[in-house]
Amino acid sequence: MNIIERIKQRARKEIKKIVLPEAQDIRILRAAELIQKEEFAQPILIGKVKEVIELAEKNHINLENIEIIDPKEFKDLELLIERFYELRKNKGISMEEAKKIMTTDYIYFGNMLVKEDYADGLVCGSICTSSDSLRPALQIIKTADHVKVASSFFLIELENKILGKNGCFIYSDCGMIQNPTSEELVEIAAASAQTFQLLLEDEATIALLSHSTMGSSNCLNQEKVATAVSMAKMKYPHLNLDGEMQFDAAIIPEVAKMKAPNSKVAGHANCLIFPNLDAGNIGYKITQRLANANSYGPMTQGLKKPINDLSRGCSVEDIVGVVAITALQAQKKNIE
Repeated sequence: MNIIERIKQRARKEIKKIVLPEAQDIRILRAAELIQKEEFAQPILIGKVKEVIELAEKNHINLENIEIIDPKEFKDLELLIERFYELRKNKGISMEEAKKIMTTDYIYFGNMLVKEDYADGLVCGSICTSSDSLRPALQIIKTADHVKVASSFFLIELENKILGKNGCFIYSDCGMIQNPTSEELVEIAAASAQTFQLLLEDEATIALLSHSTMGSSNCLNQEKVATAVSMAKMKYPHLNLDGEMQFDAAIIPEVAKMKAPNSKVAGHANCLIFPNLDAGNIGYKITQRLANANSYGPMTQGLKKPINDLSRGCSVEDIVGVVAITALQAQKKNIE
């Protein structure tokens, strides 16, 4: 059984409502059909009801018993408009602008459904860009009280089960923070450790990645990561963390023996923290395409409620997997 099937099993223990605001995408409709059939979450589609149903019927997709919400017809629309206006009035938004956004921008509307507890989480990004997916979340849901910075991660699953945790890795940050400081890398590592524990039910072995291993190069980029490692060991001494190290030193035991022989993390890492967004985004795409890996994300960590992004190149199976992860994150939020 692969990791997503195990996550679905856990999600079925407490069914969560997950908003899918891009109902004009056939992949989203097919995913909603599968989610409803497999009964691990309750999908909510956003769109003009007649148009969504017609698109589904044209493509032989069964949306029976799946809720479809047209924002203009939503029973508590005025309440959401008022609450959204209160959130954003200090940023100069007018009541009229709040109404327009709530009735025409389905991602903003979906975020308000989550904020006001009509739903438990949201997944989007099959059509819109990552910035358009995440901006409403940062404005409406916001970071959790104990979190200094929200970040993103990918859950990676390889066919090769020898590496990582039975072939699974967390890659972070691959979708949100462009050029994290040393302090931000520390918080990304801590959040990723919690994500690893939630999804894989085990302790993370964390490597902070660089083009250098243990000072083999000396430059500002290397120093940033090395400083983050020192800070993380002081602030979070319970974490199984080390660096800076190159990718191969982090995951291949034979390479680790040569490059970092005194590190307990090197050669065994399953949670990889990238030095910047360029490296993280390129890294996950290389892994996905050349290693034929399953990749789910970019998921968010550190928000008050789970709002997750998709790659615009996502498959139906990718969407289903991200919804399953979002449902599990929503269960955790209930416990906190």
